[in-house]
Amino acid sequence: MPLASEKPVEKVITDSRQLPNVISCTAAISACGRAKHWQQSVAALATMRRDALPLDVIGYNATISVCVQCGQWQYALGLLDAMHYDELLPSTANYNAAISACEKGGRWQHALGILEQVRSDDLLPNVISYSAAMSACEKGGQWQQALSLLEVVRSDDLLPNAISYNAAISACEKGDQWQRALGILRRMWND
Repeated sequence: MPLASEKPVEKVITDSRQLPNVISCTAAISACGRAKHWQQSVAALATMRRDALPLDVIGYNATISVCVQCGQWQYALGLLDAMHYDELLPSTANYNAAISACEKGGRWQHALGILEQVRSDDLLPNVISYSAAMSACEKGGQWQQALSLLEVVRSDDLLPNAISYNAAISACEKGDQWQRALGILRRMWND
């Protein structure tokens, strides 16, 4: 008999005598992610929908995170859109995962768009939201955008973290802005 890990996840879910619930399916999604099987994670979420299991932001976040880990930014953004289809309001964590997907996919414009979407959904971006967007701008060679986001973090009364500062400094380095990079480093010491 083949091991459960050799079966497609939807077959494992439907073959079991115990009916799966949201918690068991989310755990399976995360397990697939650790093994870098993003397709199986997406299939598990689809199986939940097909079997009318209640979908929640945690299951979506787990699946989006798996897609991010595996470099599947398009699927991550598609899952964020699917949340609206399923009448779920994405959490800041869902948006942060999608912004990270954009960063990994080199899509800084998409990252900034998602950051705006957070606000339009009446959520507050956090330092993770801004740091992920700054990293996307840094990877896209947009040092001005990265520095602008660093200022927004401060104006939103958030405390930039090491990731925020590192993304801004790296963006300056890529933009040949060494004086600005040193200025950010000095600010880091003063914060």
